[in-house]
Amino acid sequence: MGVRKKEMAERIKAEKKQIAFAKLNNCPTSPRKMRLVADLVRGEKVERALHILRFNPKEASRRLEKLLLSAIANWQAKNEDASIEDAELIVKEIRVDGGSMLKRLRPAPQGRAHRIRKRSNHVTIVVGANNNTQSN
Repeated sequence: MGVRKKEMAERIKAEKKQIAFAKLNNCPTSPRKMRLVADLVRGEKVERALHILRFNPKEASRRLEKLLLSAIANWQAKNEDASIEDAELIVKEIRVDGGSMLKRLRPAPQGRAHRIRKRSNHVTIVVGANNNTQSN
């Protein structure tokens, strides 16, 4: 039983080495606006995703481009002997979750007040080597 657990642990360790992630917390953009840009690069190759983000006019794309570069650097730190071109890195997962909200009051007519919710988000990008070409 111990040998099997050891083999499983080694396999999981090898799989974890193939992926890397980067997180961006409390980004002061609404999650809805960030998801519009995140959906463009989900599942794309890393080079293509960087080009999409570079030429997208939205402000959220600048932040995602920087985050994607960070995830690539994290993958390189894990796999010092491998090259990015040979690995064919893809954006395996990109998740945009709601962050904390700043609540403000804006004066309204007749002595009332409206609540303003300034939203923020958390973004997680997971990049990994494309295993489809290696297994076939």
